[in-house]
Amino acid sequence: MTMSSSLTNIVTAALIGLLFGLGIAISGMGNPAKVLAFFDVAGAWDPSLAFVMGGALIVTAVGYRLVFKRNAPVLASRFNVPAGTAIDTPLVAGSAVFGIGWGLTGFCPGGVIPMLGLGRLESLAFFAAFVVGIALARKVRTMLANARRGSVTS
Repeated sequence: MTMSSSLTNIVTAALIGLLFGLGIAISGMGNPAKVLAFFDVAGAWDPSLAFVMGGALIVTAVGYRLVFKRNAPVLASRFNVPAGTAIDTPLVAGSAVFGIGWGLTGFCPGGVIPMLGLGRLESLAFFAAFVVGIALARKVRTMLANARRGSVTS
């Protein structure tokens, strides 16, 4: 990778991140009160985020169809698409933890990252807990893998 292509990748990633953060801010997905109101179907339900998610699904579906007509991405030699399709325990457990955390706090990892720029305590606390959760999950997965091999290490 040359210095020029590396810089292009960094600038492209920064622009995509800026666009993502702008979308999160405009849609209200970074506002935990709005997200929690969406989940409150028996109370003061706010269905507006359903339109945000529906719009995102439409854009994604069209985007995937257009992008995968190409042989390779514009800035890479090949597509990096996950090969696994199994619905296994780690996938289900991770999905459950994600949903429970999102429902309890109103933050999701993708939505909280742009909100970190506001410096609000709740977004900083969520992000810190998110990072600790990732570290704990990795530790537990390593311990379980070692236990399956019969060589428990700490």
